[in-house]
Amino acid sequence: MSAWVLPDHIADVLPSEARHIEELRRDLLDTARCYGYELVMPPLLEHLESLLTGAGEALDLQTFKLVDQLSGRMMGLRADSTPQVARIDAHLLNRQGVTRLCYCGPVLHTRPSAPHATREPMQFGAEIYGHAGLEADIEVLTLALDCLAAARVLSPSVDLADARLVTGCQRQP
Repeated sequence: MSAWVLPDHIADVLPSEARHIEELRRDLLDTARCYGYELVMPPLLEHLESLLTGAGEALDLQTFKLVDQLSGRMMGLRADSTPQVARIDAHLLNRQGVTRLCYCGPVLHTRPSAPHATREPMQFGAEIYGHAGLEADIEVLTLALDCLAAARVLSPSVDLADARLVTGCQRQP
């Protein structure tokens, strides 16, 4: 096997596609900035226990793991940026009131999500912290629709789910 062959579901992005991806990334981030969202850039590599804390625990099987040669601690390559952005909000910014953060960068998965999918997708997200009301839900939905428009998605379809509904339906012992 050639030393130049990439792993399955990993590919180089050539100039015309790279330009398209970068223009889309900029359009999405500019749209989020218009709503007052601030860009954060979490690291691709982080201590495993930090990556898999809380909601990140569900990402265990999607996370590539390795040993840090400096400390001997387990590290992980992020499979999702969302838990990292929550960590940034809670432990680094620690602001009072509402915080709006956005991000856009590659994540790495141990397995592709679909037969012809890449294991290195680009993830864009926008998170609002410090506001649990209906206004925050409407803002995020409106931002999502504006981002789909910026991405030139002609007939978007949005599925909504709310964890509060699931929690409210659970039987109490």
